[in-house]
Amino acid sequence: MTKNSPLALLPLGLFLALFIGSGLYYQAAEVEFAFYQISAPVAILPAIVLALMLQKGRLNERIETFISGVGDNTIITMVLIYLLAGAFASVAKAVGGVDATVNFGLSIIPPSMVLPGLFVITAFVATSMGTSMGTIAAIAPIAVGVAEATDLSLLLTIGTVIGGAMFGDNLSIISDTTIAATRTQGCEMRDKFRLNFKIALPAALLTLVWLFIQGSSAQVEAPGDYDLVRVLPYLAVLVLALSGLNVMLVLFVGILLAGGVGFFMQDAYTVAQWSKDIYAGYTGMQEILILSLLIGGLGALMKSQGGLVWLSGVIDKLSRQSDDPKKHRRSGEFGISTAVALTNVCTANNTVAILISGSLAKDIAQRYDVDPRRSASLMDIFSCVVQGMLPYGAQVLLAGSIAGLSPLVIVGNIHYCWALAAVAVLSIIIGKPAPKAAA
Repeated sequence: MTKNSPLALLPLGLFLALFIGSGLYYQAAEVEFAFYQISAPVAILPAIVLALMLQKGRLNERIETFISGVGDNTIITMVLIYLLAGAFASVAKAVGGVDATVNFGLSIIPPSMVLPGLFVITAFVATSMGTSMGTIAAIAPIAVGVAEATDLSLLLTIGTVIGGAMFGDNLSIISDTTIAATRTQGCEMRDKFRLNFKIALPAALLTLVWLFIQGSSAQVEAPGDYDLVRVLPYLAVLVLALSGLNVMLVLFVGILLAGGVGFFMQDAYTVAQWSKDIYAGYTGMQEILILSLLIGGLGALMKSQGGLVWLSGVIDKLSRQSDDPKKHRRSGEFGISTAVALTNVCTANNTVAILISGSLAKDIAQRYDVDPRRSASLMDIFSCVVQGMLPYGAQVLLAGSIAGLSPLVIVGNIHYCWALAAVAVLSIIIGKPAPKAAA
């Protein structure tokens, strides 16, 4: 039997050191997107080598352990969903779905509600697309235009877009964070969504009230033209996913519907172009796909060496305050939330943070009798909270680049993430909302 040892976690430490170290180096050199110059799938390779060296047994046996982790059912399922989600987002955007959704929303929003409306539009698009980066890329330029056409602060409009994007990233059933959280914790996406929504909704309402107060005197120019039929693929995906249909089938249907819109609405849209858009979606998921596979293998090596069990034991000792069941549960939930939040600070990627801490969170949840739905919800929430407020995170960097603003000054204006953090902590303290007993 393998002895539990902190040495088994050294490969993870090496990965984070390389990833963060390279980011700090390029940041000091004033290189844009400093923390993304050395991609995570490359930075993890030395860590895998170290894990193989630390593993006992013959080399072939070590490699087999790694490969078994890469081919884990959870990992492969995530990879397939990533591919389909990327393809759907790419095709839907190519046929004008994003522009149509945004223009439709702006056409029905009163001027005094432009900021709350911008948040709602961004949240809907992000929930539909399942990607905060794609949403920010599509809507941040509109936020810049809104600020130029009104007396609203550019910081406020950009912060509103990032907040709405993180709302959707957190809740979307096709988001990679939702996929990773539910798969690592072993629960259904719709169950996690329902529990997650009960925490995200109060935070969103608080944000909307604040945005209304800040932008009640705003004026906005007339939006562009739109066709409602281009919004249908997004609506179909949302409805089918929430109905409980298998997510891979939902995405496949979404790809077909989006392609059909292109064939019907755009004369130049052909089967060949549809194929190119699907493949573009595949390639857009390349980094997270490769990293998921490699992390699965690295996790298997660390688990077989007892590293994750050792770490969960340490957290168990540090967080145990009482034998009271409520306090016991509360300690476990704070442990899960802290683990994913700290990992996210180190990796600047919320999906990666969930993948890395997923096994640990599941072990803590079992020790503290935390429902898997609750565990998945908290992991997704706290990873998105941290990701949305990191000045070196991709979302803030992208928005800052589009708006010409320093990422450091944007962080304080992402009101939704701050509100979500406060509501989530309160939820842990009071123990509500609690998951309903399984039927």
